[in-house]
Amino acid sequence: MTRYEAVIGLEIHIQLNTRTKIFCGCLADSWGAPPNTNICPVCCGLPGVLPVLNRSAVEKAILLGAALGATVADESFFDRKNYFYPDLPKGYQITQYDRAVVQGGRFDVPMPDGRIVSASITKAHLEEDAGKTRNDALRGVRQIDMNRCGVPLIELVTGPDLRSAEEAAQFLVRMRQLLRWLDLSEANLERGHLRCDANISIREAGATVLNPKTEIKNVNSIEAVRNAIDAEIARQIGEVEAGRRVSAWTLDWDDETQTLRKMRSKETEADYRYFRDPDLLSAQLTPEWKQAVLAALPELPLARRARFMADHGLSAYDAEILTEERALSDYYEAAVTAYAGSPKAVANWMMNDILRVLNESGGSAAELTFTPAHLAETIKLVEAGTINRATGTALIAKVIATGSSPAEIIAAEGLAQISGDDALLALAQTVLEENPQQIKAYQKKPALLKWFVGQAMRKSQGKANAQVLEQVFLKILPPTEA
Repeated sequence: MTRYEAVIGLEIHIQLNTRTKIFCGCLADSWGAPPNTNICPVCCGLPGVLPVLNRSAVEKAILLGAALGATVADESFFDRKNYFYPDLPKGYQITQYDRAVVQGGRFDVPMPDGRIVSASITKAHLEEDAGKTRNDALRGVRQIDMNRCGVPLIELVTGPDLRSAEEAAQFLVRMRQLLRWLDLSEANLERGHLRCDANISIREAGATVLNPKTEIKNVNSIEAVRNAIDAEIARQIGEVEAGRRVSAWTLDWDDETQTLRKMRSKETEADYRYFRDPDLLSAQLTPEWKQAVLAALPELPLARRARFMADHGLSAYDAEILTEERALSDYYEAAVTAYAGSPKAVANWMMNDILRVLNESGGSAAELTFTPAHLAETIKLVEAGTINRATGTALIAKVIATGSSPAEIIAAEGLAQISGDDALLALAQTVLEENPQQIKAYQKKPALLKWFVGQAMRKSQGKANAQVLEQVFLKILPPTEA
């Protein structure tokens, strides 16, 4: 067992999926737009302009706070965080410092080994994003794109409650799930919708005194968060064991080389000279407004997962898969209601067929034209013996392509299963007449029964009842030598 333990806190920047920016009317999503085309005097910080708070951004913060069991402040304030950087046109960032809209709360993270890690939330505050800089090595200049200026963010700050890179990575996995579940953010790390800074320090196991902490920035994937934190823990342990002091640095993670490098000495809060923004009134939440927003709060992912296991008899694995996305979970619930039979039967079709279709299309269950009612109808048709399982699977693509119901397609294409004794007997006899040599081989190798059934299924174009066919062949084939 290692002598040291890590103490990790995260600062997560969440880009909200509002239509417009937080203090102006420019579109919030500039992905793919040419540089400096989605800007206005407000987000560029030109003299004489005044910011106006986006109501939708506040409402999304309220929902996140409720989901975290936090206190949602009836009144919160905006502040100026002062620092100079080329992509910060005003010379300060509008943020919330000591009176954030969301204060406190906890977030439970199920771990792959079955543990539940509970991380405290210090606060979640609204703020605007800065622009982007990019080095043009060929021309020897730095290019600035202001499109991101003013994009609405929630910065969520955790307590120092995580103890490993894996716990931090799983926290991000579950937070991304929650954000998408509540429709607060697309939460795509690769597009910068979700950005994570990790604060890390180490201490001797069981001790209370921490070494100085470092902060890792510029981490753009969950795997990179895991690798960067592991590397920094190892580096700090190496420093301490070599008798050197860990310095409070801000570090940059290079995902290509899998290395850390020093960016600068870590700033303190005093460096930013926070003060109230004189251009913005406080955000005041009336009880009526807050209640209207909270009415849209859905059942949360972990609660729904537990209910699926308790009420529908699903395994932990199936319940986990079917609650990864809210649209998929809602689809399953609607199909169970429409089917009015075994929830496990619906889950089997979801896991084997619906997920395959979604993976192939890359779409969402909410966009699937093969509806929960269609799925319930298909399961009932298979269980009634009207069609076999293979035909039921094939129906999904046919319904999507035509827009017709499963029953309409079965009638139009004559897909109903052949189950009558006379019809199946005639089919089996035809197969035997065409394959006399296989009959002799069957007498020595009984496993060839499946071959005969397969031939008959092909002749019937998949319409025959395979289970009944097998019994028919057993009656008319000569006895085996075994």
